[in-house]
Amino acid sequence: MIFPEIDTPAVLVDLDIAEANIDRFQGHCVDHGLAVRPHIKTHKLPILAQRQLQAGAIGITCQKVSEAEAMIAEGGIDDVLITFNIFGDTKLARLRDLSEKVQLSVVADNTEIVDGLSQFFADAPQPLGVLVECDTGASRCGVTTPKHARDLARYISAKPGLSFLGLMTYPPVGQEAAVQEWLTQAKTEIEKIGLTVSVVSNGGSPGMWQAQDVPIATEYRIGTYIYNDRSLQARGVCTWADCALSVLATVISVPAMDRAVIDAGSKVLTSDLLGLEGHGHVIGRPDILVEGLSEEHGVLKAHKINLKVGERIRIIPNHACVVTNMVDQVETIRGDRARGAVTVSARGKVQ
Repeated sequence: MIFPEIDTPAVLVDLDIAEANIDRFQGHCVDHGLAVRPHIKTHKLPILAQRQLQAGAIGITCQKVSEAEAMIAEGGIDDVLITFNIFGDTKLARLRDLSEKVQLSVVADNTEIVDGLSQFFADAPQPLGVLVECDTGASRCGVTTPKHARDLARYISAKPGLSFLGLMTYPPVGQEAAVQEWLTQAKTEIEKIGLTVSVVSNGGSPGMWQAQDVPIATEYRIGTYIYNDRSLQARGVCTWADCALSVLATVISVPAMDRAVIDAGSKVLTSDLLGLEGHGHVIGRPDILVEGLSEEHGVLKAHKINLKVGERIRIIPNHACVVTNMVDQVETIRGDRARGAVTVSARGKVQ
């Protein structure tokens, strides 16, 4: 039986693989003169954030104020970028409190967000660094033209308590040349009005090995790379051997020759498809399709399922980041040895 001491369903993290992933990409960025600022939303574990910093990362990226609070609470982290528009008095008050504990920077893509930041930082002992978020083609948040980036940079620089720091983008996959051109134009426009662009923050795991193809960037933000998942394997970004996170599940029913049911459903594997067929890769059984999920059940299909009740399987999920946020703890392993459970400190931190 696979890891008989661990009850199922469970999320396993192979620390040997995770650490190798950290070191490999850190080395890649060192070779190309890029700073690394990993995104902790994938693992949500202070111990792994600290390992990323030990490898050479300049700080961490968080998506929400509550994530940053959870990571900072356990110590060892002193530089945080929050890459999400922060709106509302409650969040802004907490952000101000965080700024007194660590080196903190944020992003904004509109004047309403900037006004709120200024209101809460106008009397701060040190100005809050703000990057203009830029939509370079991914169609999420971000100003949509280089001139809009210039105008918002000017607005930030004039607001009390704030300091314009630079540009940030989440780029479209495979469009490095277009991203380079967009950011270069924005930087040029901003410098024409006398402002300095100190930081250009780019990043995303799907384009990690092409990070150097946007040379205007000073740092690269990356999240999923620490674990990898089926979506990145499908893109050719990693191999199955590079996937550190898996779900351990037990077969609880074999109702037909071509079908089995496991004890891991959407509450563990998530329903994310990301354009793939099925809900994960069964390690050692590529013929099995994780065909369907209900909340607690996972349905496996194969021409001949060849599984028995009580057998255990491991599944590499489509999207590792969401799986992390499904469980209170992950079970750490090194190869075939269990190393103990670790609390997911930033689980559920979505505010």
